[in-house]
Amino acid sequence: MVLIIGGSYQGKLAYALDRFGLTDEDVYRCSDDPGLPQGKKVIYEIDKWVLALTKAGADTEEAAQWFMENNAEAVVICNDISCGIVPEDAVLRKWREAVGRALAELSRHSDEVVRLFCGIPTRIK
Repeated sequence: MVLIIGGSYQGKLAYALDRFGLTDEDVYRCSDDPGLPQGKKVIYEIDKWVLALTKAGADTEEAAQWFMENNAEAVVICNDISCGIVPEDAVLRKWREAVGRALAELSRHSDEVVRLFCGIPTRIK
């Protein structure tokens, strides 16, 4: 697994597609659906999937374990939501924590972790 993180609009998806020679058809785009993302080479914006799980009251740590077992060869892209103002809304605070925990777990199990900032990739693992 390759994990790519960074702020919004930093070029994460374009970087992944270019680096791995993939197209938009290879991308699973997470949304507000708590369904299980799999079957594509790139899982994009996994933070949105974690938000859907959080809103549904699902066990996000269990879901992260399932995700890793079923997407071991994927390129996983996540917005880094750990910076900035802590949300006032309790659900969004819980989501922020769940994304942080998921990224820590995904990082431990990834072969490589890349952070993009201003379109510039930095390999951190």
